Amino acid sequence: MNEKPIRNVVLDAKENLIGAIRRSGDLARADEDTVTDIVANALRDTSAVGGELVALEAATITGVVHGLAEMGSEVAGEARPVMVGVLRGARQVGKVNLEMVGASAAALVRATAEVGGDIAGAASGAVEGAMLVGRELGVAKEEAATVASRGALKAAGEIGGSAVERVGRALASTLAAAKIISEMPWRPRRSYGV
Repeated sequence: MNEKPIRNVVLDAKENLIGAIRRSGDLARADEDTVTDIVANALRDTSAVGGELVALEAATITGVVHGLAEMGSEVAGEARPVMVGVLRGARQVGKVNLEMVGASAAALVRATAEVGGDIAGAASGAVEGAMLVGRELGVAKEEAATVASRGALKAAGEIGGSAVERVGRALASTLAAAKIISEMPWRPRRSYGV
């Protein structure tokens, strides 16, 4: 990327979120509008496309999550407003598509793992946020949920250990509660032997 280095994007997003939280006096809360503004500002003047654009958005999400953690917030509890703000910010500058939905969910789960947060809760919040904003993006909530779930599961796979199982269970519960599905397709079916 020939523009601002990713490291600077992360730091800018983190500092902008911390500053907004301090100014509002609402301790350690992610406000959808604040996140929308942070993402829109990060993406507004970039000429990045494709993978560079996704990396820029992921860096912004990482900064927001690190800012929340630094302010003492339980990141998983803020995942839904973060996801809503991220997608609205990208939409505001005309730089959102379904690939970004999945990549945003993955970035949110990865960043949550980096700060030692609850990745299952972050995955659920990311999917809930994607469902809320889906219609604004011109897609059904089911499609937004599916793409976000795949992104969250991909990130869980990169984290390793029992992350995929924990995230998968959380997503099954989230999607069942939203009446998206009754059983997750990635869950192995039991074979009772014949």
